[in-house]
Amino acid sequence: MSPADSKPGLFARLKARLNRGAGWLAAFTGPVDEAALEELETRLIRGDVGIETSAKIIEALRKKRLADTAALRAALIDEITALLQPVAKPLVIAPEKPFVILALGVNGVGKTTTLGKLAQRFKSESKQVMLAAADTFRAAAVEQLQQWGERQGVPVIAQGSGTDPAAVAHDAYAAAKSRGADVLMVDTAGRLHTQVGLMEELKKVSRVLGKFGPGIPHEKLLVLDAGLGQNALRQIEEFHAAVGVTGLVITKLDGTAKGGIVLAAAGRFGIPVRFIGIGESSEDLSPFDARAFAEALVG
Repeated sequence: MSPADSKPGLFARLKARLNRGAGWLAAFTGPVDEAALEELETRLIRGDVGIETSAKIIEALRKKRLADTAALRAALIDEITALLQPVAKPLVIAPEKPFVILALGVNGVGKTTTLGKLAQRFKSESKQVMLAAADTFRAAAVEQLQQWGERQGVPVIAQGSGTDPAAVAHDAYAAAKSRGADVLMVDTAGRLHTQVGLMEELKKVSRVLGKFGPGIPHEKLLVLDAGLGQNALRQIEEFHAAVGVTGLVITKLDGTAKGGIVLAAAGRFGIPVRFIGIGESSEDLSPFDARAFAEALVG
């Protein structure tokens, strides 16, 4: 068990920080009639759930003929849980060594920090971990990853600023293989999905790693800032088209995020949500739990 799992109250703290979710049912004191459901649908849409997913949830609630707000709350939690359960799939590290995780995401989503937290998690599971600083676009990014490596006692493979990121990834895999590492996590440059050149560079990194064997990288992990709302859906779309995203990490749920974007992403893409982040410390990265998240979101 990792430190994140043993720390009590993580989802309780998420509930407190997602207190906007409780607003979905605020002032619902009378019968659950059509007007109430229409108002709830509006609130869901405003909470980043999206039009299509909100409509699906409301239609399911409409069929239940709910008597009061308590019944509505319970039913809403059930419907959100049912929507999220198919994507609540934990990241399983296969026995093949090294298991390669390629980290993706735009600038500022917390990608490098997420890798540092994952390094601690995997080490707590007695896995040998290595990091690769393939974000050579910014010298500060390499330094940040090296700081995480020093903090966690994890080797970091890095080269000079401006080096071909694919070359860094290539050398890192060779090093991880020779040292018998269990997990290799490759950090990449934060890029906007509209930056064609950088997206092509990302594709190259993935192709170079793929030359080491079928299915490599094993996990293409897209880190998303929950506070971006519906714009996060465009990011998923573009990164998935470029390299084929296999898992999501939703960060910064402790900020201004309304949380509904997790539902919207699940409804549209069905990509597994591996982890959620609600703070800066290593303990604030948790495996995704559909029902616990639904309860925190509804309030």
